[in-house]
Amino acid sequence: MTTTEIIDKIKQLKAEKNAIILAHYYTRPEVQDIADYLGDSLGLSRMAGNTDADLIVFCGVHFMAETASIISPDKKVLIPAKGAGCSLAESVTGYDLLQWKKANPDGLVVSYVNTTAEVKAYTDYCCTSSNALKVVQSLPKDKKILFVPDKNLGAYIQKVTGREMEIWNGDCCVHDKIDADMVLEKLEQYPEADVLIHPESSCSADDRILDHPRAYMYSTAGIIKHAKESPKQQFIIATELETIHKLQQDNPTKEFIPIHPKTICGQMKKVTLESVWEALEKEQFEVRVPDELREKAWLPIQRMLEIG
Repeated sequence: MTTTEIIDKIKQLKAEKNAIILAHYYTRPEVQDIADYLGDSLGLSRMAGNTDADLIVFCGVHFMAETASIISPDKKVLIPAKGAGCSLAESVTGYDLLQWKKANPDGLVVSYVNTTAEVKAYTDYCCTSSNALKVVQSLPKDKKILFVPDKNLGAYIQKVTGREMEIWNGDCCVHDKIDADMVLEKLEQYPEADVLIHPESSCSADDRILDHPRAYMYSTAGIIKHAKESPKQQFIIATELETIHKLQQDNPTKEFIPIHPKTICGQMKKVTLESVWEALEKEQFEVRVPDELREKAWLPIQRMLEIG
């Protein structure tokens, strides 16, 4: 079957089943192109909560589909690629948080949205890279905070807010490779370019980067917004490589340079046009969070969405 035929089948099944396709910026370009909504974790979470569709096909990794199930328990949520995981989400467990809470009964746990439903159930506040600074700044100053699981995002928040936190030692295997020397080398190589950096990167709390006049720290959605609004014509993109597909679509006359040719999330690439079609046709690989777990995990997500 040709690509065009597969796309036609997907469109037909979407209409028949009142389905919506949500896709993350890190998925394959052809998957991004068939999505009804393309976004980062916060945007996708909001869309999962607002859609009138009966069926959500979530083109991303497992924790994202879990979040959609928590937000929209009345919807059927499918993940096209069974077993698409995340090194960051898998670095912390609910048991880890339970032990910390026992030792710190008055403390607050802030979890990045890149975590499992079980971890969210033991969390006080969720956040994304878009609103992490706002979330932490909103918390009482006399409370002890544990930030999980991303050590780089946690270090960035701590640096910018001045708020002392315990930070979990997890990382995104893609962004953790983006270090300060790599960024500075690219800035020297391209003296007219801005560098747009995701705060999961290992350079996110480095003063050489934070103080650089052409370096900007953003969520993926923030990177896309900056590139669109900036008068500059050249940008170094320090996040997952596939983000450049959307950037180039939005800004066809601008140049986007990857920080490194191998900043690729192999888990996101497990989602293909064929797997989206099969998920829709067979309604396979449903992700449903059990009610008891969902009720516990919903509150920190709700707080995240309210803070914005």
